[in-house]
Amino acid sequence: MTSAATSTRPATQDVPFYQAVGNECELFEQAFHQQLPLLLKGPTGCGKTRFVAHMAAKLKRPLFTVSCHDDLTAADLTGRYLLQGGETRWVDGPLTQAVREGGICYLDEVVEARKDVTVVLHPLTDDRRLLPLERTGELLQAPDNFMLVVSYNPGYQHILKSLKPSTRQRFVAKSFDFPPPQLERDIVARESGLPAQQCAALINLAVRLRAMKGQDLEEGVSTRLLIYCATLIANGMPAPQAAQATLVEPLSDDIDVQEGLMEAVRATFGED
Repeated sequence: MTSAATSTRPATQDVPFYQAVGNECELFEQAFHQQLPLLLKGPTGCGKTRFVAHMAAKLKRPLFTVSCHDDLTAADLTGRYLLQGGETRWVDGPLTQAVREGGICYLDEVVEARKDVTVVLHPLTDDRRLLPLERTGELLQAPDNFMLVVSYNPGYQHILKSLKPSTRQRFVAKSFDFPPPQLERDIVARESGLPAQQCAALINLAVRLRAMKGQDLEEGVSTRLLIYCATLIANGMPAPQAAQATLVEPLSDDIDVQEGLMEAVRATFGED
């Protein structure tokens, strides 16, 4: 299979840290208890995946995460027959596992998957909550503790990669964005170990770089990259060098754009 799926079982793990910004935790719990599918929208690196991991652990449900891509097919999610030990055996995909076990299946960047994937999801996202397995002839009824969560980045949408209105309207939806500056400072400090006072300058830099989105940059600097940068600084790397490695090089390959970003870095931290 090519689903790049991962599974975690909260019974053996601590609840991952997540700092709520609004009512997203309450919405997730309500959707889980009312058997409603959930759609998360927001930019790359703003905390969607961490949020889902946090909530799965909090609700004590196994989490099956699938990073969607162009080659992801419905069979990658549901399962297929494989040759094992000289015998042909059916192997469940992550979506089928989540339905059988009563877990949470999270499809990250669902718009990247092939169109046949959404066809499989439709019976699970209405009052039927069914998963047909044509290859085995099974018709699985999702238990009450199964939940489907999908996400995508609206900033990367275009006509060939978007969710149809008929699909979007099957989900309860929540928009995510980067946290307010003071809250983001505290998150970066906690995750990296860099003192909050030093993180404040990093957040100010992020605000300047995000203002360039839509001009020289396709996407603003993510909270994830800020944590990477703060981690390098906390472990002794000079701030300008850390910023170049985490906030400049990942955002653009264009030399002129990189120089513009470095000007903002130098204005914040000084020269190397």
